[in-house]
Parts: sequence; structure tokens; C-alpha cells
Amino acid sequence: MRIALVSLAAAAVAAVATPAMADEIRVEGRTGIIWNGSGDEAVAGVAAGYDYDLTKNVFIGVEGSADKILTDHTRVAWGAGGRAGVKLFEGTKIYGSAAWQSKPCRFCNSSVNLGGGVQQSLNKNFYAKAEYKHMLIGDNTPDADVGLVGVGVKF
Repeated sequence: MRIALVSLAAAAVAAVATPAMADEIRVEGRTGIIWNGSGDEAVAGVAAGYDYDLTKNVFIGVEGSADKILTDHTRVAWGAGGRAGVKLFEGTKIYGSAAWQSKPCRFCNSSVNLGGGVQQSLNKNFYAKAEYKHMLIGDNTPDADVGLVGVGVKF
């Protein structure tokens, strides 16, 4: 039930965050660690999205991603979701996020992710970010957590 409710929330964020023109398009590479209480593994991936300013300090956005757990017998997990947040200072964004992600291995389950992060501009075109996600997996599979850091370019 919670997977269905969070999926609906992620879909609503994505639907609301699809304006005709984006204020900031972004593409990033990222890496981090996934853990679930029985072990941890390295993760690497890419993401692309755009953010739309609702006001001077409030934004919403959509994002697509491709991430892989760096171990044998895993595959790329594709994700789609949205984020909403505030601009605290010049070049600093803090946000909450929700997304759906496909299963990372043949016998794994897909998940819904809830999380948040901070994105800091390094200059006009480049940024760095740190992000945390809690993965709600369901079907009696333990939930997992992911910590990511990344660098990207914005247009």
C-alpha cells in the first residue's frame, strides 16, 4: 500500500513539474553507496533533468536516471521522478525528492525512493551535489538506503 501511495505522490510531482520551458536543464554523473542492513555496495550512475522556478526562491523539477550497483549480477536501474525545493543562497538549492526506479537485478523488485539533497553551484555552468534516498522496495524485501555525491553541468 505504501508503495502505491508514494508512487502516486511521485507521479503527481512529475506531472506538476512539466512546464513548457525549463529554467535550468542539468546533466550529472554520480557515485555513492547503497546499504540495507546486511551489507553495502558501490553505486554509479547518471541523471538528467530540469528545474522550473515557481517563485524567486521555490522550484520544482523532473529527473530521469540510470544507476548501477557495481557488483556482479546487477543491471542498470532506470528511474523517473521529481523534486521540489528552495534556493537558500545564491547558487544553493535544498530539495526533497520522490522517484520510481526499475529493478536492479533479474530477481529484484522495483522501488519507490524518497529523499533529499543539496546542490551547490561551482560556477555559472557546473555544480556539485549530495543526496540521500530511502528505497521502499516491498514484497517482504528489506528497504535500502543510498547516499550519492555528484557533479554536473547546467544549461
